[in-house]
Amino acid sequence: MFSKIFSLAILALALSCASSETCSNAQVKGATSYTTTDATIVSQIAFVTEFSLECSNPGAEKVSLFAEVDGRITPVAVIGDTKYQVSWNEEVKKARSGDYNVRLYDEEGYGAVRKAQRSGEESNVKPLATVVVRHSGSYTGPWFNSEILASGLIAVVAYFAFATRSKILS
Repeated sequence: MFSKIFSLAILALALSCASSETCSNAQVKGATSYTTTDATIVSQIAFVTEFSLECSNPGAEKVSLFAEVDGRITPVAVIGDTKYQVSWNEEVKKARSGDYNVRLYDEEGYGAVRKAQRSGEESNVKPLATVVVRHSGSYTGPWFNSEILASGLIAVVAYFAFATRSKILS
């Protein structure tokens, strides 16, 4: 009886160690991204990236991940066996064009990054992998709205009409 309980305990310990295995030599494959390009009627720019994660140790791809972008940490959503998705928003005025580095961390790395943030130190924790999201910028509309342009054009035409009328009558 004792040997059965002992063997079950060893089996449970082995399974828990296998499930908590960290991903080593992580590589991001097939990363795609989307960013909002038309900001005429929205107040925030959306950033979304999807990618697959491959690890050198099989089975470790199903690890919980966290993403850090410009000092903000967000959880990574699992959308398939080895497929993940990260999304975040930024205000239109604060969103810059260019490359955004999305650094990926496992639970241990996440804890170290949060600890560094709480203490106000610069985080020098090495991420599992990094995904680059390119944002080409957003169109915020024309420099002048069509109503303002039409009002200005009406004012110029009215001025010339009244000026010409006064010259003819005098």
